[in-house]
Amino acid sequence: MPDYMNNVLRTKIDRGEPTLGTHLSILDPMVVETVGRTGVFDYVEIVVEYGTYDLPTLENIARAAELYSMGTMIKVHGDDWVLAAQRSVAAGFDSVLFSEPRKAEDVRRCVRSVRPDTPEDGGLRGIGSRRFLQPGYTNAEGYLKRLRETVVAVMVEKASAVEALDEILQVGGIDMVVFGAMDYSTNIGRPGEPESKVVLDAGERVIQACHTAGVRFRAEVESIDEIQYFLDLGVRDFCFGGDLRILYSSLKQSGDNVRELLSGSLVTSP
Repeated sequence: MPDYMNNVLRTKIDRGEPTLGTHLSILDPMVVETVGRTGVFDYVEIVVEYGTYDLPTLENIARAAELYSMGTMIKVHGDDWVLAAQRSVAAGFDSVLFSEPRKAEDVRRCVRSVRPDTPEDGGLRGIGSRRFLQPGYTNAEGYLKRLRETVVAVMVEKASAVEALDEILQVGGIDMVVFGAMDYSTNIGRPGEPESKVVLDAGERVIQACHTAGVRFRAEVESIDEIQYFLDLGVRDFCFGGDLRILYSSLKQSGDNVRELLSGSLVTSP
């Protein structure tokens, strides 16, 4: 039986170990199981920021990850922080990535949304009958422990967030920061230029500020060629690729090869 009370990502962070995740937009437990079978990923990040979801699906995704001792992160949108984060954690997710915070107060609310509503924690999440409290409320202490250990990651992807970076990093309870180069480039009036010098400089500033504050920085990479750049900057946490991009790239390459063979066969056919 999987140890669903063990927070995989929290354990690795506490031990100072590097972490590797991958993005999933297809909300299907079988996709999670496919990632789990590779045996190389610490967690899957479910990107519900761009689509809809339901609680049974989130629970089944969490169960599928637990079977392979993987962690689960969910990326939630700024207009849906509290509700989406609370329901995901209750479904079994052990980390949350909050997109689009613009100031330190936004980040404080993100952290509070997944912490227990107790005098010592000061969070917003009360006790509710979810996976870790069944049957009844007999596992309340275990549930409080899970809330306290939930990994909180925040996107820094707006100019105002970069400007307020030092204050943001002083907010207690932040475990990880992700720089959103594409969103940042758009926000500063340089859409589609995530690799421009001004954006790269901002990203390096975020990385160095995280090192100084003792907060983990996670890099988003699409190819092996990108990783060394971040390793040289002291980054040890990565989220590699994503299901839709990988599916497209694989189908495109294979399809082009098949089409080329078919075209040749038509020319040479008797």
